[in-house]
Amino acid sequence: MAPLVHGCPWCYIGKARFEAGLAAFAGRVDVEVVHRSFELDPAAPPATDVPILDMLAAKYGVSREQAEAMEARVAEAAAGEGLDYRSDRVHGNTFDLHRLLHLAKAHGVQDALLTALYHANFAEARPLGDAAVLTGIAVAAGVPEEEAARVLADPTAYAEEVRADERAAAELGATGVPFFVIDRRYGISGAQPADVFRQALERAQADSGVQVLAAADADTCGDGGCAI
Repeated sequence: MAPLVHGCPWCYIGKARFEAGLAAFAGRVDVEVVHRSFELDPAAPPATDVPILDMLAAKYGVSREQAEAMEARVAEAAAGEGLDYRSDRVHGNTFDLHRLLHLAKAHGVQDALLTALYHANFAEARPLGDAAVLTGIAVAAGVPEEEAARVLADPTAYAEEVRADERAAAELGATGVPFFVIDRRYGISGAQPADVFRQALERAQADSGVQVLAAADADTCGDGGCAI
């Protein structure tokens, strides 16, 4: 699971690449995929109207034109995976989204909701800080409406589950996203090519021991920002 609203476009792209690698893995029917919470900017306000390009320009100390070029690079990478990508998104906190994803997990539709949230944010630039918008997306993904509304109205609902995921990520050595862990033994950092994921799955199937694979040469988002 990864940051969504202001957050990591490489998680959006990395999920697609992982799924392509998984599809090419002979043992894919035995793989269970679980998405975990990780916030890049826990202090971000719940919702803002700050355009993502303005946020990037301020964060990296670059011009608006340079921010547009950075986003164009990410859009090109997304297009390479068949993903739509818009740069008229806004910046905001992701904690409610992570809490909803834990609710979705309880209903067996976590991946469907994560996919829908990524699409709503990166492909449609929908206002994910709006509770009504979030509820609608959750319901379309298979989450009961009353439960989605209840969770969004109660800031403590699934909050500990989100924090537990974040503690586990720290223990596993994750400092940025996307970060994939196979059998709690192999860590893969970054939006690696699909074939890297396939090979890692094959290796994990036959081996043991925690190792971080290809940590330095793939696109990620960390505390200092995204590799764009």
